Amino acid sequence: MNPRILVLAVGVAIGYVLGTRDGRARYDQMKAKVTELWEDPRVVKTRKDVEAYARQQAPIIRERAEAAAKAAPGVAKDVAGKVAETAKDVAGNVSDTAKDVAGKATATAKDVSAKAAATAKDVSAKAAATAQDVRERATGVAADLRERGEDLVDSAVETAGKAREAALDVVPDDDADAEGTPKN
Repeated sequence: MNPRILVLAVGVAIGYVLGTRDGRARYDQMKAKVTELWEDPRVVKTRKDVEAYARQQAPIIRERAEAAAKAAPGVAKDVAGKVAETAKDVAGNVSDTAKDVAGKATATAKDVSAKAAATAKDVSAKAAATAQDVRERATGVAADLRERGEDLVDSAVETAGKAREAALDVVPDDDADAEGTPKN
């Protein structure tokens, strides 16, 4: 398991335990259990046995540590070389990935731009066609209304003329004098 993930998980757990009310109660419970376990007579005996063993093994461990320290420069050099090589590989991979992502982003942006332009042209054409259709219908409706209006005016004039004639037919002709010339 990756040590970084383990450290992160421990950090998150500690944050949870210390950061929430429920976590605090749980922390107190865990602390009581750990204290109880730590003070258990079997654990105390085992601790003392481990301390005695560590004191007994300390000189041996010191000798091994000194030997490891003497060998450390060579090991460190090997590790440094491997780290440098790995860093170069990672840098190359990151660079290649970044170039690939940039290329794909550019292609996607161009595709989106082209589709947006095509859609805008399509919308513009449809709007122009709709406007032309509305204009034609409005012109047709106006012409129809004008024709109906003229027909109504003609009908009204004709009806008024007939009504005038009917009214004149009912009225006697008093304007004419005895000699047959009308008076003015």
